Amino acid sequence: MGERADKARWTSPLRRRRGPDWAEQTPTWRAARPALIAGALKRASARPSGNWFVVGASRDVRPGGGPFGRTVGGVEVVLWRSEAGDLRAGPGICPHLGAPLRDSRVVCGTLVCHWHGLALDGSAFAGWQPYPVHDDGVLVWARLDGVGGEEPSERPVVPERPAPGAGVDAVFTAVGRCEPQDVVANRLDPWHGSWFHPYSFVDLTVVREPGGGEDDEDDAFVVDVSFRVAGRLVVPVRAEFTAPGPRTVVMRITDGEGATSVVETHATPLTGPAGEQPRTAVIEAAVATSDRRGFALARAAAPVLRPLMRHTAGRLWRDDLAYAERRWTLRSTGRFPG
Repeated sequence: MGERADKARWTSPLRRRRGPDWAEQTPTWRAARPALIAGALKRASARPSGNWFVVGASRDVRPGGGPFGRTVGGVEVVLWRSEAGDLRAGPGICPHLGAPLRDSRVVCGTLVCHWHGLALDGSAFAGWQPYPVHDDGVLVWARLDGVGGEEPSERPVVPERPAPGAGVDAVFTAVGRCEPQDVVANRLDPWHGSWFHPYSFVDLTVVREPGGGEDDEDDAFVVDVSFRVAGRLVVPVRAEFTAPGPRTVVMRITDGEGATSVVETHATPLTGPAGEQPRTAVIEAAVATSDRRGFALARAAAPVLRPLMRHTAGRLWRDDLAYAERRWTLRSTGRFPG
């Protein structure tokens, strides 16, 4: 009897959309005021990061695997796991003769240079100093005080996520010719969603804008939007966009299917300030969850779902990196409007 009642209460998250086609949408350019977006970007840029930078996915640095390397702000960084699985990080240049440590090997938790066999266990050695690191279970962070130039903090600002084990997470990475601020500005412009990405978003309405005050605790864009599944089948939700740090924007579903799911967009500079052609890595973590009983099957199928989630993110970022790169090109040549 109880099982039949559960089935009777079940409702599909899908809705059939009856709204206008792309060209018949209400234009959003008046609402997407340059000063409003610039103000949100300025406030985000002023928030402290403690010199923490997202370097990659936790899965990029596997226990028992090889080293993982990335250049952040012009500084080569290498990460690996100790024999116990603890995260280690430091400069990616061997202190002996400059070998790229990202190409070396990890033997019993020790990083062994492939040029001459110099071994690093993660402690200081011959001028090589380790970097503070943090593994939040989805992403790995490194603190680079020489790159960030801020007052360092003990831990990075990690956005609130669904409880560990309650969601399915996937991390997508892409690189564009732009600066972190161009990536953040793209995410702080929700109005472009259904115009620029009609294959993913429809019926987008910004229902609340940030207040803009210096002490405004609710510095968020709140959006009603439908995620397109196929044809006119959509999933409507309410989402909130916030920028907890200078290089991070978080989209959190606050109402509708998948409430509390998050998409974190982290913009990590790859080149230093002297580079003529800036390059930025977009490292985006999506953590999806649902209170539906069947979501346990999704968690079990996570290895199959992750490539699909990365594919979806990649399609969006193919367009959004073009947006960010265009913004940088116009800024760098003095042609950006406003």
